[in-house]
Amino acid sequence: MKLSIVIVNYNVRFFLEQCLHSVEQACSEIKAEVFVVDNNSVDGSCQMVKEKFSNVILIENHDNKGFSKANNQAIRKSKGEYVLLLNPDTIVEEDCFEKCIKFMDEHPEAGGLGVKMIDGKGKFLPESKRGLPTPAVAFYKIFGLSKLFSKSKRFGRYHLGHLDKEKEHEIEVLSGACMFMRKSALDKVGLLDEDYFMYGEDIDLSYRITKRGFKNYYFPETKIIHYKGESTKKGSINYVKVFYQAMAIFANKHFSKGRADLFSQIITLAIYFRAFLAVISRIAKTIFLPLLDGIFIYLGFLWLLPYWENFKFNKGYYPNEFLNFVVPAYILIWIASIWFSGGYQRPIKIIKLIRGLFWGSITILVFYSLVDESLRFSRALIILGSAWSVIILLVYRFILTKLSSNAFRFDLKRMKRVVLIAKDKEAKRINNLIKQSNLRIDILGLVNPNREEHIAPFLGNLGQLREIIRIHKIEELIFSSSDLTSQEIIDVMLELNDLNIEYKIAPPKSLSIIGSNSIDTAGELYVVHVNAISKESNKRNKRLLDFLFSVLMLLSYPFSCWTVIKRGGFFKNIFAVLFARKSWVGYSSGESNDIHLPRLKNGVLSPADKQNLDLSKQKKLEIDMVYAKDYRILNDLEIILAGWKKLGQ
Repeated sequence: MKLSIVIVNYNVRFFLEQCLHSVEQACSEIKAEVFVVDNNSVDGSCQMVKEKFSNVILIENHDNKGFSKANNQAIRKSKGEYVLLLNPDTIVEEDCFEKCIKFMDEHPEAGGLGVKMIDGKGKFLPESKRGLPTPAVAFYKIFGLSKLFSKSKRFGRYHLGHLDKEKEHEIEVLSGACMFMRKSALDKVGLLDEDYFMYGEDIDLSYRITKRGFKNYYFPETKIIHYKGESTKKGSINYVKVFYQAMAIFANKHFSKGRADLFSQIITLAIYFRAFLAVISRIAKTIFLPLLDGIFIYLGFLWLLPYWENFKFNKGYYPNEFLNFVVPAYILIWIASIWFSGGYQRPIKIIKLIRGLFWGSITILVFYSLVDESLRFSRALIILGSAWSVIILLVYRFILTKLSSNAFRFDLKRMKRVVLIAKDKEAKRINNLIKQSNLRIDILGLVNPNREEHIAPFLGNLGQLREIIRIHKIEELIFSSSDLTSQEIIDVMLELNDLNIEYKIAPPKSLSIIGSNSIDTAGELYVVHVNAISKESNKRNKRLLDFLFSVLMLLSYPFSCWTVIKRGGFFKNIFAVLFARKSWVGYSSGESNDIHLPRLKNGVLSPADKQNLDLSKQKKLEIDMVYAKDYRILNDLEIILAGWKKLGQ
């Protein structure tokens, strides 16, 4: 056996399917075995492997053992002369393994090999080659100096930016996404350190390989696509904490006490620094538009008020309290209405913004009619303020759209302009899949995968792709991996990486089309339509249901309390949900904030209460997955009705 390939999977079924398809093609000329170690996925990954890849050796864990333990399970069973640890969110070229084996055969001193990695837009991933994270290197990385001076031999050492990415180099650290290693070297240095749950294990193993006299190499003669970010959101505080704590484990294990202590201090500082930046960034993104809205609306009243006074009354007719208290109250109602309407969701939808302002104005007029007459200042100013708000909020959003291409762009129901690079049979299948996904995609035509032929009904051939993109103003390319090799797809992405083009790849006989829009975004899926609970509109609807139902239960408590088992608990739950500490419906499993499910508040009830059965933890996780993927308000109402007596639990 020449090669053993190990892939650890956790709830990335469609990415795993595409990865295995590319691996299958790359193994056609070599003697290899493929292991998939599944860490208790609940998305049907194991069933997919059994049905579509019967030659794969599947190891099914009944809990999430982490990256290191799962890899070691397969490595211990492996028989290959070489071992490849490969992420499931990758695609390899057809000759990738042959080239790597040839290089390793010719370099007996090589213990490990890393290849050139690109993201889903064809951009080079700098982690393809890395240096050892000494305290100095870690400091430069944490505080942005490595990014600012990426080509510097000193400051850019974390990603070895001074080394030419197109040439072979001896490096210190391999990427865990693709670690090609000599089995005899692993026998000497040991397997992955299981103290690392996720992150850091690749650095540790790379370092141990070099400490035993072997060399690690960066090998750019073959390439893989790596859809970054499928396991964890890289910008999250949790990721920062887990990643840098892994660095601390490495330092304590391999550095002298003084250097390890210094490293730990840098790590602690980094966690707080990144957490502070994350909180500030989140707050700024959340309040930016509402704050601007409030400022512009208030400025409008400052301008409208004197004109209206001079036109209808006399200067100074309205007291200072009107501008100081009443107008801010109006603004808060408008902003709240816009939020509940989805007007702050991006991309910006004009209809939701106008709808929010409309209902905000109705709410203000209703309150106006109910308050004491001494507090009624001017119905006309409310109407004028509403008109001003519609105009100014649309105008300045349009200006922001022009200044920032993505952050504040309008969603004008415009269809994305797409071409398929596929032959007729696969093109029809992919087209049907896109229609079922309910996405706004306009397929303008087909491109022949052949670089020479130009025949109907194709717009042109692969060699004319750049011209086709320019003439038809194409925004996205979808490749059929049945009609193009992985190497051809990667070559096209590299050829066009100077263009602002998005890419997707459609594996054969799959319900998924996979891509990624940047180095910082997780892989993106086009699948048969689901109504995920993570959608902003669903989050708002769920919160609105929680709020309204809590108010209803509070008003009817003298009567409704007799219909539940625990009246005191029911009363506490009403206020807990009312103030957003809980939701009436949350996840069934104890792991309610599982990293691969959208986060929800702890629930009074759960989807399992709808079935009134004693279910296993695995079954509860499966129910949670279905609930999260296809959310409906009616689902919550049905669960509440089914578990009514438990509303006090």
